Amino acid sequence: MRFQFFGYLCVFVLFQGAAQPSAAQTKLLRFPTIHGDQIAFTYAGDIWRVSSEGGTAIRLTTHPGLELFPRFSPDGQQIAFTGQYDGDEQVYVIPATGGIPQQLTFYPARGPLPDRWGYDNQVYGWTRDGRSVLFRSLRDGWTLGSSRLFTVPVDGGLPEALPMRVSGAGDLSPDGDRVVFSPLFRDFRTWKRYEGGWAQDLFLFDLKTFEYEQLTDHLRTERDPMWIGDRIYFASDRDDTLNLYYLDLATRETHQVTHSTDFDVRWPSRGESGQIVYELGGELYVLDTQSGDSRKVSIHVPTDGLAMRPRRISVADRISGIGLSPDAKRVVVAARGDIFTVPAEKGPTRNLTNTSGEHDKWPHWSPDGSKIVFLSDRTGEEELYLIDQRGDGQAQQLTDNGQAMRYRPTWSPDGARLAFSDKDGKLYVLVLDGREVSEIADEARGQLMDFSWSPCGGHLAFSMTDPNGWRSLHIWSVEGGQARRITGEHFHEFSPAWDPDGKYLYYLSNRQFAPQICTVEWNYVMTRSTGIFALALRRDVPHPLPPESDEVTVDRNDQQEDDPQPDSGPNDQDAAEGESQDSTPDERPADAAYTKIDFEGLGQRVVRLPLEEDNYRGLSAIAGHVLYVRGGPFFYGRDSGVRTELRIFSFKDRKATTLAEGVDSYVLAADGKKLATREGRDIALYDAKPEGKASRKVVPLSGLMADVDPRQEWVQIFHEVWRRYRDFFYVSNMHG
Repeated sequence: MRFQFFGYLCVFVLFQGAAQPSAAQTKLLRFPTIHGDQIAFTYAGDIWRVSSEGGTAIRLTTHPGLELFPRFSPDGQQIAFTGQYDGDEQVYVIPATGGIPQQLTFYPARGPLPDRWGYDNQVYGWTRDGRSVLFRSLRDGWTLGSSRLFTVPVDGGLPEALPMRVSGAGDLSPDGDRVVFSPLFRDFRTWKRYEGGWAQDLFLFDLKTFEYEQLTDHLRTERDPMWIGDRIYFASDRDDTLNLYYLDLATRETHQVTHSTDFDVRWPSRGESGQIVYELGGELYVLDTQSGDSRKVSIHVPTDGLAMRPRRISVADRISGIGLSPDAKRVVVAARGDIFTVPAEKGPTRNLTNTSGEHDKWPHWSPDGSKIVFLSDRTGEEELYLIDQRGDGQAQQLTDNGQAMRYRPTWSPDGARLAFSDKDGKLYVLVLDGREVSEIADEARGQLMDFSWSPCGGHLAFSMTDPNGWRSLHIWSVEGGQARRITGEHFHEFSPAWDPDGKYLYYLSNRQFAPQICTVEWNYVMTRSTGIFALALRRDVPHPLPPESDEVTVDRNDQQEDDPQPDSGPNDQDAAEGESQDSTPDERPADAAYTKIDFEGLGQRVVRLPLEEDNYRGLSAIAGHVLYVRGGPFFYGRDSGVRTELRIFSFKDRKATTLAEGVDSYVLAADGKKLATREGRDIALYDAKPEGKASRKVVPLSGLMADVDPRQEWVQIFHEVWRRYRDFFYVSNMHG
């Protein structure tokens, strides 16, 4: 995909205003502050200043990093803000008319933080005497939820923590002796009408007596406290939308001030004269607290629109998926929403789709090498398309019934069908001749992604979740159009892969339960539990790992040179012939390459391969070998530190060797002789054999260039964001 997902929507809206005529209102003005007749705010990561009556804004900062949360000093001569001048967020001040930023904090900021946790060292205001800046920091917090308010002197000195152990937003009383604050911080969360344990309430804290007093006790959010005279103004969504309220400190009565129903009132801040400036629908409004009236401030931000300029860029660092041509001479790449083919060594890189306004992804090369199938949202929904591998002509639409995100269009080996799935857990098969789409499975718990075609294209294997939460294997057959369950519910079984000669179905299963002791609490965890197993598809198929025995050789004159030898399981000759040596003419179907399956007792004909259980994924099979990725266990929030390896197991030698390291994913050529890997930002080609590590060749990616029209991209991004919310948000009405 082109970018991280939530960045999409922000970028689209961010530059919407810049695309307007010069006199138009600029949108997405954020984090405003007001003093007298001046307003400062953040736009596109910089701080700007404008008259409180509106007009054309003046830029105060220009650094490539973000400058956020500006706050005028009490005398209006300076602006404090949070800036990223040296990589992390620190507190700075500048003259209100612009100038060189003066850094006030230096302790390393926590981050980069997830979007929902906002920014470290967030400026909230000033002490009433104008000598120090008030800010929220995680420097003393042992969790992301344990931030604290600090003050730091403008003339230099160390930050000093306010006595409250945890605090989010806050504001000091006019005499500086008390502070109104929320102990919790969730101001960047996207939850609407939240009523859980993280719903914020407001408290008073006396800085002299250290006494607390709770001011609000509503089920929903109260945030952004501002102390003006004998009133505490704040934002609350108690009427379903964030609006401004005030609490009268004398009567303890609460009154609603604004009555927005379309957009939330966001990031309000007070001025010294009793005004409040706030965001509403991407624009700025000023509230006169004396009259209770709000007015919109029409603001134009003059920019050169560089972000909208069409340009050609490298997309080698935006690869989302790869595939391999049948002869391994070219790699098909999905990058920043376009489909490319890249030569293994020599030749031009071809952009087959070349579209800024569409998201093209999941490419897969046809078995005969002539076509490439991919997914695209060019109709507004994700559909399957077919395009000539050289890019000649227009892409041909194969489906027209998309209603949700789709995954992994995969050719059958005979090129007659395509399998694909969607976010609702449905698995489909498309017959190319006639364009008929059939739903063959419906996974109730998530997406179904591990489907695999048999060598003949007559069967499709996949796993589905049982009521106990584990997965079991199923096989769907073209003949009859029915799916059959082939394994029981007692083990977690997934990632099926067919033996090329049609004798075995390999798969992964979690069966090694060796609990480890947790280092933090007295509890057990289990990792390295996955093994590799083989199912014999027919009763007459030999054991894949027959017994071995060293025997004495007797030299006898009557020894027959042509004595029959036992079948030794998977081998290259069987794969080439496409049939079992044990098949009889009566049992063999008309098509000798057809994969025959004896379903009765299939789940009991299972053999474990002699590999120590580990964290395995990405199983596939070639003649005489299976390939798989071995990596580290899952660690929440960080990498396990274990370098992933692509390994290959030989049935002949009965041992596994490492083929490649640092592998994110890999794909096989149709004949199983070559494979391509993604290793960080590299794509590499290997011979698919135990000694193939030495054959490594890095695919040249310098030709991955795309013509980008940002405005077309933003439209696509906007629509994709809404589709993803529609498809994945946990309630259908999105809390509307």
